[in-house]
Amino acid sequence: MKSPKLSLICTTSLLVLLSYQASAQTSPEASKENPLKDAYFGETHIHTGVSMDAFIGGNRLTPDDAYRFAKGEEMMVNGSLHKIKRPLDFVAVTDHAEFMGEAYSLMNEGAPGYDDPIAVSFREAPDLKTALGLYGKYVLAPLAGGGSPHPAFFQGVESIKSTWTKNVEATEKHYEPGKFTTIHAYEWTSAPGGANQHRNVLFRDANVPDMPFSANDGADPEQLWAWMKAQRDDGKKVFAMPHNSNESKGLLFAEATLTGKPYDKAYAETRASMEPLIEIQQIKGNSEVIPSFWPNDEFADFENAASMQEFNGRTFLKENYVRYGLARGLKYNADLGTNPFKYGFVGGTDSHNGAPSNVEEDNWAVGSHGLADQTAEVRAVATLEGEMKVSDLNPGALTGVWAVSNTRGAIWDSMQAKETFATSGPRMKVRFFAGQGFADRYDSYEALVADGYAKGVPMGQDYAGDQAPQFLVWAVKDPIGPNLDRIQIVKGWVENGETRDAIFNVVASGDRLQADGSVTPIDAPIDMATAQFNTEKGDAELMGVWTDPTWDANQEAYYYVRVLQLPTARWTLYDELRSGVKFAPDVKREIVERAWASPIWHEVN
Repeated sequence: MKSPKLSLICTTSLLVLLSYQASAQTSPEASKENPLKDAYFGETHIHTGVSMDAFIGGNRLTPDDAYRFAKGEEMMVNGSLHKIKRPLDFVAVTDHAEFMGEAYSLMNEGAPGYDDPIAVSFREAPDLKTALGLYGKYVLAPLAGGGSPHPAFFQGVESIKSTWTKNVEATEKHYEPGKFTTIHAYEWTSAPGGANQHRNVLFRDANVPDMPFSANDGADPEQLWAWMKAQRDDGKKVFAMPHNSNESKGLLFAEATLTGKPYDKAYAETRASMEPLIEIQQIKGNSEVIPSFWPNDEFADFENAASMQEFNGRTFLKENYVRYGLARGLKYNADLGTNPFKYGFVGGTDSHNGAPSNVEEDNWAVGSHGLADQTAEVRAVATLEGEMKVSDLNPGALTGVWAVSNTRGAIWDSMQAKETFATSGPRMKVRFFAGQGFADRYDSYEALVADGYAKGVPMGQDYAGDQAPQFLVWAVKDPIGPNLDRIQIVKGWVENGETRDAIFNVVASGDRLQADGSVTPIDAPIDMATAQFNTEKGDAELMGVWTDPTWDANQEAYYYVRVLQLPTARWTLYDELRSGVKFAPDVKREIVERAWASPIWHEVN
């Protein structure tokens, strides 16, 4: 029987939600707009204590706390006072939908179920081992046996609605158009056979449903898309973004649906409509490429999280990586007339500490997954349960969005249009256009961008010309980071039924780009005793115009930009220098951070 108190809470929450939906339709978002667009940096993948796995790990922060952290406020994160160096421009809190009801009972004193003995045991677990044991006993074991995934203190659908409404309230409370944007969002978390099929779901405004659709409601992405279509039919604006293709066991870019049906045009059209973006990197690894399948990519060895193969039956498959997916999408386009994998790029953390975009290598002293990686001493030897060695984790990635203003509508619209880029953490910026008639050099950045829009299309769009396009590229360093090494363009196509790709060096710092397209290596090592990076070599800004020497007007292709920074110290070196711990010899202490601009596609009409 439903508790009267819970019924009152749900009724009040519904009224609040309805008022937000009404205001979303009537209140203008006043903010000065820049038609040439500015880059806004944000987090699109973060978990608070509302996510039950984060709660089990010790996280008690709320979405309200996460937004405060993102604005630069110091918070108690994973047992230590902590803050990020620079506030963010926007945040989407993406708590798991699957156990939001349990979170309401666990986190709200006096709520129905709060005093249930099982809930108390979850809340008072003295260590991670005990907490994981409880989670296994009351959630995983029943689920594996075909039973309910919900423990006994679960209060039903009303508790889910109450938690979701509290998230909505926090998201509305912290929205400051023109200054700080909050996006209503959540994560749909399906993992059939341990294969990651997770999607983050983002709404354009406060016109949101009264509860999210979870994998408990439907574990097939097609069921999620059907629910999203119903939301769109009801006037809501929503899209989804898959993540961790590196852990998908070949299913994210598969040859068939989860039910075993080969892709058809309807499937391709639905997927393309529902999923404009994909997360290319996060804490659990880089999903662009891996050296074993791209041995000719000299920069493929980057945060590959090799130890994931030791857990949960995962092995490295070429089909798990974004570059493969982009090329396979071209083949589907030729066969079906629609590309189901036409993805732009975002980056996120997937931090379960409630700390959005805590991505600086030298500021990762609190880890990312509660007690599992809380201190340097733990990080040097521990394993993230069922995932990988903690030493293979990284602080995560950022999403960059080119938008006319820092408002929900502008940020969401540019994301849907794929005018986005991802970085592995630094706040470097990158722009990418394809067109005709670009100048060899530009006297100002503004002139370059204006020409890019006037004479071409930006990242995320199609180039439709019959002549070989000129690609206009520009990148600038993170103001507090090292200089840039080079800009590359990665091309992919299908030839004789096989997917192909090639990497072209387009611009390089100094006088290092050779006539044959190679780049003279740069000697700019870090100081291993201090972690200081080189401040003299490289360039702060790079720009150039490039034409594909292998252009074929009858060949469909994608092109995306990769920007490489000079080497910097990895978080593992900072841990060793600050705390005196010692990581295994094969653990990297140095990295080449990077940015990826969303692709531009050439499709043959």
